[in-house]
Amino acid sequence: MSKRPYEKKKHVKNGVMRVAFAILAGLVEISVLLVLIMMGSYRWKLVSVGIEIVGFIVVLLIYSQERTASLKIPWIIFILTIPGFGLLMYVFVGLSASFLGLYKRYRTIEKKLKPYRQKSDDSLHRLKEIDSRNTGVGVYLQKTIGYGLYDDSDITYFGETTECLDDMIANLEKAEKFIFMEYYAIENSTAFGRILDVLSAKVKEGVLVRVFYDDLGSISFVDMSFAKMLRDRGIECRTFNPFSFFFNVFLNNRDHRKIMVIDGKIGYTGGFNLANEYFHITKPYGDWKDAGVRIEGKAVRALTLIFLENWNALRKRKQGEADYNFSIYLPDYEYIPREKTFIQPYGDSPMDNEQTGENVYLNIISKAEDYVYISTPYLIITDEMVSALTLAAKRGVDVCLITPGIPDKKFIYSMTRSYYHMLARDGVRIFEYTPGFNHCKLCVADDCVATCGTFNFDYRSLYHNFEDGCIFYHCDAVMKEKEDLLEMMSVSREVTKKYEGKRAGMLRAGQVILRLIAPLL
Repeated sequence: MSKRPYEKKKHVKNGVMRVAFAILAGLVEISVLLVLIMMGSYRWKLVSVGIEIVGFIVVLLIYSQERTASLKIPWIIFILTIPGFGLLMYVFVGLSASFLGLYKRYRTIEKKLKPYRQKSDDSLHRLKEIDSRNTGVGVYLQKTIGYGLYDDSDITYFGETTECLDDMIANLEKAEKFIFMEYYAIENSTAFGRILDVLSAKVKEGVLVRVFYDDLGSISFVDMSFAKMLRDRGIECRTFNPFSFFFNVFLNNRDHRKIMVIDGKIGYTGGFNLANEYFHITKPYGDWKDAGVRIEGKAVRALTLIFLENWNALRKRKQGEADYNFSIYLPDYEYIPREKTFIQPYGDSPMDNEQTGENVYLNIISKAEDYVYISTPYLIITDEMVSALTLAAKRGVDVCLITPGIPDKKFIYSMTRSYYHMLARDGVRIFEYTPGFNHCKLCVADDCVATCGTFNFDYRSLYHNFEDGCIFYHCDAVMKEKEDLLEMMSVSREVTKKYEGKRAGMLRAGQVILRLIAPLL
């Protein structure tokens, strides 16, 4: 393994102290409320009875939610076992932000975006002619979720992030009208510095540049002066859901998307953020493995609209109708694809009851006949996903999962491994990426369909975060992704045999507890 410098976090201006103070403030808030509840329960029996009644009502409400039992049962047990503390934690962590006034803003922006997302069924009919088995997921995304299928675009797969970064910069330099960027984490250092130089130059040329990043995701990489620095350079900048010192039930919902759009004609997405470790400049966890795709053509409009959703919904000031003139960002032009390709970019949001990312994965797994290869940095999944993976393996499909060999979060890594036994026991093959940390979010099946995006196989990605991805069918990118995953497996250690046998009683008990609390995090 090649040696590379390790740039420690302290060398980069960041907001870690702000997080520490915010967490401390949150703990103080919870502690004060808990003490008040305990004192009230001790002094007045009516308060204790009231808490139990409220807890029972909340449990009934949780049970009635249209969500997987894997997500509901841990909260039900927690609240019934420790009513006061359980209720407090549910308010702080478990509540969906969809009940807030923010929900109305998202519904408003969705109505504005809907006419631009509408698409005819012609592409679906053409896909059905060559692949009726996988057309169902395309119908689901277009008819139910609202993300159309395009056959007038191209997609290029990058299994090496440095190549993708070079490609991004080359196309950024050609931008003429606008550049949109939405990322979970941005580090104000070497890799992003290359991009920033181009953005600054483009602003001077009159190009509209917008940068949107998640405050919590970037908090270990940048401080509060970062947004001001971008604005001083003429770059429009907004921060998603800033980390505050006060009660905020929306804090649990993060913007985990990774999107770059150039002039509405070229778009990028994938698993990597704009920080040094993603491009091998620093190596805190061995060789960092990630991947992404470049989209060209009409399918880019979907990424553009996904960006405009959060950019507008989380505005700080009231906007007039003129701000909803999205057509200026959706150029009408002719594009002739290099190959016959079907591409479908899509987004997911915690503002509805539709688990789009998980449903796409479940569709692909359930339709696989020969193989399905999956790469994910975290494996914390629902019973429905466990059943889909094991049933596929039982019917003869070669189901392979690739997880990290070196973890970035040891506690989460233990949770990931707690799922190995039930999967390996039923025929799912499990590989740990020996060279380092595998951050790819990939799925490919039967040489005909693949996905690349930001969706991890965990509750946070599939239920709590804003995410995006792209599914593509019958094209060179599908085969490139398959080759990349096979190469990853060749340098990984297969641990299937190790985990398929019986486990010690204490280990089994510990893993059950880990899986029980996983949905609460």
